[in-house]
Amino acid sequence: LLNINVGGKSFQIACKVLAQYPITRLGKLALYTDPVKKLQLCDDYLVQKNEYFFDRDPSVFHYIFHFYRSGVLWMMDEMCPSNFVEEIEYWGIHLKYSQRCCRILFEEKQDELNEYLKIEKELEAELEPLDSGKQFDGKFLGGFRKMIWNLIENPYSSVPAKIIAVMSSFFVLISIVGMTLSTVEEMKNKTGKMWMEQMEMICAIFFTSEYLMRLISSSSFKNFLRAAFNAIDLVAILPFYIQLLFENLDEADTLYHEELHKVENVSKLGKVLKLIKLMRIFRILKLARHSTGLRAFSFTMRQCYQQVCCLLLFIAMGVFTFSALIHSVEHDVPGTDFTSIPCAWWWAAVSLSTVGYGDTVPDTMLGRMVAFVCISFGIILNGMPISILYNKFSDYYAKLKAHELSQ
Repeated sequence: LLNINVGGKSFQIACKVLAQYPITRLGKLALYTDPVKKLQLCDDYLVQKNEYFFDRDPSVFHYIFHFYRSGVLWMMDEMCPSNFVEEIEYWGIHLKYSQRCCRILFEEKQDELNEYLKIEKELEAELEPLDSGKQFDGKFLGGFRKMIWNLIENPYSSVPAKIIAVMSSFFVLISIVGMTLSTVEEMKNKTGKMWMEQMEMICAIFFTSEYLMRLISSSSFKNFLRAAFNAIDLVAILPFYIQLLFENLDEADTLYHEELHKVENVSKLGKVLKLIKLMRIFRILKLARHSTGLRAFSFTMRQCYQQVCCLLLFIAMGVFTFSALIHSVEHDVPGTDFTSIPCAWWWAAVSLSTVGYGDTVPDTMLGRMVAFVCISFGIILNGMPISILYNKFSDYYAKLKAHELSQ
């Protein structure tokens, strides 16, 4: 018999049993005759008891001990997969000795744990800024840049930093409200335009100052340009300056044509200017920098892109299928709106989403049956992935909030 002590618990195993598995640690211990090689396999040796000591987990070794006695490696659900894999690798035992049912459940649990750890790491990276205060040590104007970095990137560092974070969100909302009011007919007079232009100028100056402060306090220009939030900040300020440039070009173009005695005002940049003005709506994305909910939503979309793609695929399949069915049963009805399958796409999309505007409806009984099946399919289709997305969003939001509070 081979006397073994694992973490303070003694075991006895027949050497002929261990010799059946010569590639394992205990199998080598039973087969080796050189005392020096035996001592290399264990942590200590007690001469009085002729006992080999291993400083390992004795609770896991019970399964190793059972494996040598029965030839089957059993695994319990309550065990940590990482710890168990580490232990059996130390003893030189492979998972192939376990039963297929146990191995499948164990690998599934191991995949779940790896996915959980991966998400936890990405969640922590979501809240960690690109730079840290330590990266400014020994650099040019390091103390000044560190102070600017704390003001802009770390709102919990001081009261002025919190004020700047609140002001950033406030100016985003003011900018969106100003863009919205500029489309109201009553605000298109001279006074309203002047107020809107002044408000837009003030917001643009604040956003530009904020962007320049982030650029100055960045320790790596390359990482600064790669950051998604910095790209959003750049998109938030570019429309203002592009609009100024285009308006000057437009004025020059107008004066040129007036000199040529043109009756109509030719504006080649009018449509482009409207598009540039519309880009200001992306400023609302700046709120994600200070909003845990928006960050959790963005993180959920990135983690669940496969489910979202599947949902869009199923919706597309449903639209094509039910539009073809409704066209086949309704195209002979006089005055029908389902004159072709592409014309029925809108009805199928609205019905699948269970919105049901009622602008296009079937007239025949068979068409209404197709509509009922389409709506029922839409209810089932929307219910399956949305619940998964909501549960993950709630989980991610709670984790992000807890991580913020722990800082």
